[in-house]
Amino acid sequence: MKRVDPKVDEAIQTLNMKDGLARRRLLQGTGLVSAAGAASALLAACGSNSSTASGTGTAAAKAAVGNFPSTPTWQFWFVNHVTTNLFFVPTQFGMADAAALLGIPKPKWTGSTDSIAADMVTQINAAVAAKANGIATTVINSSPSDTTFQVPVSAAMNAGIPVVSYNADGPLINGVATPGTNRLCYVGQALYTSGQQMGNRIMTLATTPGKVVIFIATPGTANIQPRYDGAASVLTPKGYSVEMVATGATTAVEGPAEKAWLLGNGSKIVAACAVDGGSSEQLGPQLASVGLAGKIPAGCFDMEPGTLTAINSGQVSFTINQDPYLQGFLPVLYLYLFNLTGGLVAPPDTDTGLTFVDKSNVGEFLTNSTTYEGSTGATKPTLVPRSGPISNPIATTST
Repeated sequence: MKRVDPKVDEAIQTLNMKDGLARRRLLQGTGLVSAAGAASALLAACGSNSSTASGTGTAAAKAAVGNFPSTPTWQFWFVNHVTTNLFFVPTQFGMADAAALLGIPKPKWTGSTDSIAADMVTQINAAVAAKANGIATTVINSSPSDTTFQVPVSAAMNAGIPVVSYNADGPLINGVATPGTNRLCYVGQALYTSGQQMGNRIMTLATTPGKVVIFIATPGTANIQPRYDGAASVLTPKGYSVEMVATGATTAVEGPAEKAWLLGNGSKIVAACAVDGGSSEQLGPQLASVGLAGKIPAGCFDMEPGTLTAINSGQVSFTINQDPYLQGFLPVLYLYLFNLTGGLVAPPDTDTGLTFVDKSNVGEFLTNSTTYEGSTGATKPTLVPRSGPISNPIATTST
């Protein structure tokens, strides 16, 4: 019997090669003793067994992933509304991690830097022209009559390019979703519900009705306006006066806008909130700068490092996590499975969660430097150790 080089045997096991043509060809030449020879045989065998998907024009992957067959090197595009915002750093790690796991190229990250829908449409059209194998985008149009995203998304789908939305899925009118596009699914938080939860939490902290200010980067956009609407829907009937204050689309202007308003109106409020990542990260320091930190309840959204630090120091009462990592990871997985199965596996709408982070649990996010959640510093995925019981309330919802 011919001796099989250990490296070749290891590669066969790793690639989960069955008793097919590639495996037989590889074994036929494996009286090899050098790793270089084994590698050459492996590449030749894998190459001989690969194929190109009909109509894609892209080379097939060199090897199967896990138990999946070999696939073309599918290129996905993410078209985002604020490409440089810190909130979406975990999202970019998530999409890259999923692509690496599946053996496909890292998705392209593009869109607008300051929430300009026209810039996003240009990039969606560019993805269609480039024959992308899938598009994930944030649908931020502000009203049902605004068809900004309807045409480019439809054009992509008509061209056979699957489209999913993440983080934002079009406007919610009185809590009712009206996406306005024919995307396959939405991956993100139930935004109106999350706003209602913020309002309910504020009422437990500011028990006497009064004025509540809610800071918002870009009023009207579908990724954050529903949160304000949800909060107002529960606060107003209980006698609270809710005021919306715009802060701007870039982090650099949000802090000054908050401080300017607080200097003129801070003594009149019983609580302060923010419904986007940038405004939330600035809220704690601005409350501190006008002497209000710790004196009134403050509620935020998202997991930017500054927000977590503000909670830990007592400047902010809580934040609501929507898991931005999953908003990058899951769209890649869904687009991959759609392509892999020829559309037989249709991606599902997926709520990425609504969890409160306050002083009781913020430490676990601050002490672990990861690419997934919370604290920054890590540059690649790491194993985060944990021990002890898993604390979680009895479930009250199901699908």
